[in-house]
Amino acid sequence: MSFAPRPLTRLFAASTRSISQRAPSSQATRIKFSVGTNPFSPRLLLPSSSSNFPGQATFSQKRWATSSTPQTTSDPAEVEAAQCLEEGTQKLEEGDVNSAKVYYRRSVEIKRTASALFNLGVTHYHLKEFDEAISAWKESIDLQPSSADAHTNLASAYIISPIARPDLALQHLKIASSLAPDDPEIAFNLAAVLEACGRLEEALEHYRRSKDYGVDRAAMHIRNVSAKILGQKLKAEEEAAKKSGSS
Repeated sequence: MSFAPRPLTRLFAASTRSISQRAPSSQATRIKFSVGTNPFSPRLLLPSSSSNFPGQATFSQKRWATSSTPQTTSDPAEVEAAQCLEEGTQKLEEGDVNSAKVYYRRSVEIKRTASALFNLGVTHYHLKEFDEAISAWKESIDLQPSSADAHTNLASAYIISPIARPDLALQHLKIASSLAPDDPEIAFNLAAVLEACGRLEEALEHYRRSKDYGVDRAAMHIRNVSAKILGQKLKAEEEAAKKSGSS
């Protein structure tokens, strides 16, 4: 199974995607990316002023999380941090990942927020700076433990890293699934990692969940995993028959 990343999606999904804002204004909203042919692409966080960002959330695009904290502060530093966050997102949408990283890093330097760290991690990820992406997303989670997107992105980084850590990927995908149990991408990605780890029964369960939530391509994986499970059972029965016949 290939774990090549997709442009800005989460695990096991790739391509660019539109925004779906569904969090209260006091929290980071998120843009959902799509579940495409290639797994493991991150989500991003957008400033509240970017609510008119083009596109509608649909499967088969990138995932991003959004920072939508109202900019009611009169603190010049916080205003500058928010502006850097917004400008970084604009650069990222233009495909200028390096410039986006500069703006996000500046935002983090001014004020370390979960949103800025989250998006900084996205830029590191797409520049294949996986250790830095992991560090940024872990700190983002420290500041906002309830972010399913951050846990999902962190899982994708653990899978895509040169030294893969599927154990840690599973840990964070399970947390993400508990935080967003109806999220189809999380269900699909969790299933994919479970399948890669040989935990087929569990993988089948989560592929079925993702299909129920609208991921059509999960049907193919359901058939494949079901066939693997059947093959294992038949092999076990044959071996048992050989042993009983020789005894």
